[in-house]
Order: sequence, then C-alpha cells, then structure tokens
Amino acid sequence: MGGGGQQTESSEPAKGGGVGPDGGRGGSAVYTWEEVQKHCHRSDQWLVIDRKVYNITQWAKRHPGGIRVISHFAGEDATDAFVAFHPDPNFVRKFLKPLLIGELAPTEPSQDHGKNAVMVQDFQALRDRVEKEGLLRARPLFFSLYLGHIVLLEALALGLLWVWGTSWSLTLLCSLMLATSQSQAGWLQHDYGHLSVCKTSSWNHVLHKFVIGHLKGASANWWNHRHFQHHAKPNVFSKDPDVNSLHVFVLGDKQPVEYGIKKLKYMPYHHQHQYFFLSKLLNTFHWISDLAWAMTFYLRFFCCYYPFFGFFGSVALISFVRFLESHWFVWVTQMNHLPMEIDHERHQDWLTMQLSATCNIEQSTFNDWFSGHLNFQIEHHLFPTMPRHNYHMVAPLVRALCEKHGLPYQVKTLQKAIIDVVGSLKKSGDLWLDAYLHK
Repeated sequence: MGGGGQQTESSEPAKGGGVGPDGGRGGSAVYTWEEVQKHCHRSDQWLVIDRKVYNITQWAKRHPGGIRVISHFAGEDATDAFVAFHPDPNFVRKFLKPLLIGELAPTEPSQDHGKNAVMVQDFQALRDRVEKEGLLRARPLFFSLYLGHIVLLEALALGLLWVWGTSWSLTLLCSLMLATSQSQAGWLQHDYGHLSVCKTSSWNHVLHKFVIGHLKGASANWWNHRHFQHHAKPNVFSKDPDVNSLHVFVLGDKQPVEYGIKKLKYMPYHHQHQYFFLSKLLNTFHWISDLAWAMTFYLRFFCCYYPFFGFFGSVALISFVRFLESHWFVWVTQMNHLPMEIDHERHQDWLTMQLSATCNIEQSTFNDWFSGHLNFQIEHHLFPTMPRHNYHMVAPLVRALCEKHGLPYQVKTLQKAIIDVVGSLKKSGDLWLDAYLHK
C-alpha cells in the first residue's frame, strides 16, 4: 500500500454491527464478513488484512500503486496480496494504523467467500519458508551482468555500422541486435519494477525509471499502473488491463458468448486468430507515443543513428526494431496467460487465482534467457518480489503444494505454448460466431 497518509473521513460501522464490547467505534469495533463485503464501491471501500478491517476509501486515491490495484480488493481479504506486493510489509503496516476501524468478529473465519482455509494456511506457510530460506534476496552480480549484456548488445550494434557501414544485411543485423537488447531490457525493467533487485524500494524505483525510460523509452508510471493490476487479479475482466482488449479480441469462454448473444461485432472475431499477427503493428505505434516520458532514450538513439540513416531513416529503424520487439514481447507474455481461464471476478484465494490464470514453460538456458525467466510464470505470480534467479528453487515446493490440494500445475514446451495462443483465440472466435448466429 506504500507510503503514509491520514484518513480524512470518520469511519462508521455497518448497520447491524461494528460496535465493540465497550460500545465504542474505531479500532475496537468488530465486523462480520457480510458487513465488510458491503463496502466494495468506489466511494466506500473496506478491506481486511490479517483479520484487521481498514477503511481505504480516501487512502486509495493516494495509494502509490494506483487507486485501481488496491480497490480491486475492496470488500475482500487482501492479506496475501498485501504481503506479496510489499518487500517489507512490517514497514508498510505503520501507515495502515490511521485506517484501522476494527477487526473481524471472533466467530468469523479468516477467509472470505468460503475459501479453503487449509489451502490458504499452507500457502502462507510456504511463503514463510521462502523468506526464511532467503529466496527473496537478490544476487547483485546476476543483475549487473544482465545489464552489462544489454549495454554490450547496443554497443556492438552501433559499432557494426561504424566499422562496416550500412548495407542492407548489416542494417538488418543491427536491427536484430537492437531488438534483442530492447527485449532483454524489458525483462530487466520488469525485475526493478517488482522491487525484486535492490534492498530498498527507492533504489529499485530509480533503476526502474532508468532502464524503462533511458534504455527503452517507455514510462515507469504507465507500467506500474497496469502491471500491478494484472498481478492483483490476473485474467479477471474489468480488473486485469491485459485482458481489456478494447473490443479488438474476445477472450476466454464466456466473453465470446456474451458478445455473441448481444450481437456485438466490432471485429470479425472468428478470424481473430489470424489478425492477431497484425496486431503487433499497434504496439509499434504505441512505443513511439512514449516520447513525452522518455526523451533521453530518443535523443540518444537519434544522436547515434542520425549520422548513418538521417532523420527518416532513423525513424524507420526504430519502428522496425519496435516491430520485432513487439512480437517477442507479446508471444512471451501471452503464452503464459491467454490460453488459461479468463473470467469475471470469482473471489478465489491467492494460490488458486494465480494458478488458474498462469502456466509455466519448460526450463532451459535458452527459455530462461528468451523469456526473462517468465517461463516460471506460476512462481513469479505467487511471489512477485522474488528475484528471478530463485524461481527454479521454489518451483518444486509450489508443485508439491499443488499436488497436495489437487490444483493443476501446468508446464508446457515453448512450441506448444505458442501454438496454444493461436488455438485459444480461434476457440474464442468460434464460440462468438456460434452465439452470434444461433443465440
């Protein structure tokens, strides 16, 4: 929940409850889950952390992670999400004190919406074990070398032109090297954005802005605003911006039918698995629009490549690099999520929600590098602040927990994962066409 703040409104207990044993209000009040769940609206938001009830209605507007990510848990237990997103939860808890209005009644379970208490407790025990074994601590040398190989790729791409000139073949090779550098910088900014590299959040934020801004030309604030919502409620319509396709695609099994019944046809959705390949062009133009946030990147780029290609040639070069990078980015990020369950809010526990929306790709040296270790998407979603070089160490523990509770732990080959992206789009498109024509 980030930095401090003061509650500006007094919080009144829900009707029919919320009064403490001494007849008072505030921190002495007790509530039932039924009462807490009523406060899930934009102008009235409560949530529960470790059985404590907090009124976040005003604080949500100042939440460093954005109003939406914290609002997605209004009326719910946010304990696991709170611990997952904050590297030092104890530090953040002091800012929660002004927001405290009471706690759950002793007769109320710790979990809301009938969640499996044993499963929740087992995952929290795993989280404690992960912390005790030091799996949330990063190795600075790993990330230093990773940054070094990104800078080296950029230097080699420029040196190639200085030494051998700008023939078509050398320009193509330069573009491939730059696209590789940009993609790897994308995985590195992801590490800093999740606060999983440095010991202090402030250094992570500074280096995140440097990598995503100066090395990639994008906005750290834009990334934070969207990406933490994705982690909070993955593959949940209206809460995960990654499945908000702005009517360009219909996803999952339910949205296509809903669109079909309503006779909505913004696009020929039964062909979406084909025009998906052209959608990468949209990413190309999006990146160019980030000029206002990352001027230093574009100034550096044009200073380096203007002498070789001129202004329009440099624009063409960066556009082609973005096009190549967009393909890399989209396939890697979607192969773990798009073929999985995509649905409306179902109020699942943290473990079940993340497993239903994510899958892993087989481990190999190439897959680890190619995906920025996001082939361990399950572990990354369960422990978003964990440094990526530790995913393979926690994976067997997560798999064992899934087997204990009968939860699916999917691992695919890279080839199958990519094929499944297209297959899932075709399946959703066919569902839409059937509903559009026959329902």
